[in-house]
Amino acid sequence: MVAVVKTTEGPGRKPEWLKKPLPKAAAMREVEATLRGRSLHTVCESAKCPNKGECFGRGTATFLIMGDVCTRDCGFCSVSGGLPGHLDPAEPAQVADAAAVLGLEHVVITSVTRDDLPDGGASHFAETIRAVRGRLPECTVEVLIPDLGGVRASIDAVLDAAPDVFNHNVETVPRLYARVRPQADYRRSLEVLEYAAERGGVVVKTGLMVGLGETEEEVRSFLADAAGAGVALVTIGQYLRPSRDHLPVTEYVPPRVFEQYRSAGEALGLLVESAPFVRSSYHAEEGLRRFGARGAGTAKEDQC
Repeated sequence: MVAVVKTTEGPGRKPEWLKKPLPKAAAMREVEATLRGRSLHTVCESAKCPNKGECFGRGTATFLIMGDVCTRDCGFCSVSGGLPGHLDPAEPAQVADAAAVLGLEHVVITSVTRDDLPDGGASHFAETIRAVRGRLPECTVEVLIPDLGGVRASIDAVLDAAPDVFNHNVETVPRLYARVRPQADYRRSLEVLEYAAERGGVVVKTGLMVGLGETEEEVRSFLADAAGAGVALVTIGQYLRPSRDHLPVTEYVPPRVFEQYRSAGEALGLLVESAPFVRSSYHAEEGLRRFGARGAGTAKEDQC
């Protein structure tokens, strides 16, 4: 069993490896103005990502489409739960416009879960991908989708729009699903990934949070499951509690353990980004670039 730093999360208790420098305020304001002027949301803000300052400071952001209210209520996530509003038909064009203004060459698009929609929002994802492609034909596009209820027609709708990277996060190990993701299903998430991999023509990616009470053996089992499902890229990062209303951090996993997870995944043929601040869309182009080095494509720009 690996050694971890057991803790009750609170001010001043994070270890040195979880401290980040102050962001560049001027650059952050420029990104915020671009987003607010188009009524756009980002997962950087809604999910209280610890990398927001760094990414906004570099002039990048991950777009959160279909509003900022989720139909699910996961224990780790700071996105508000409830009944979402109507979809904005102008949003795909606004995302494309913002990506162009920011000069992005790798665009990451994610969303809240929309179980209230017949297709889970798949058609809106497809419209957004096509809008970005129309405005920025040379850019690469990565989508981070909810499970879409596991409905293959909905998954097809997203894949038919031809994103370069198809990401769906497993988030945690099966034993913790009832507490961490009570409205989701580990096996269903794997099936979504496996179906996308079987269809081909896209880089399939998933992610895991650690520090929620999982064991080393469970992380290794997840890596084996991901490899078995045909996943190409995996991200592993430290869970950080967004507020006292969310699940507590069970442990701060040291950087050397993240490196062990990276090595274990790559021994299975996966490309793994594993470090405390790794998130699904943090420097997302780097995973795609590494994959491209194996002869399957390239990427060009940093992205939050």
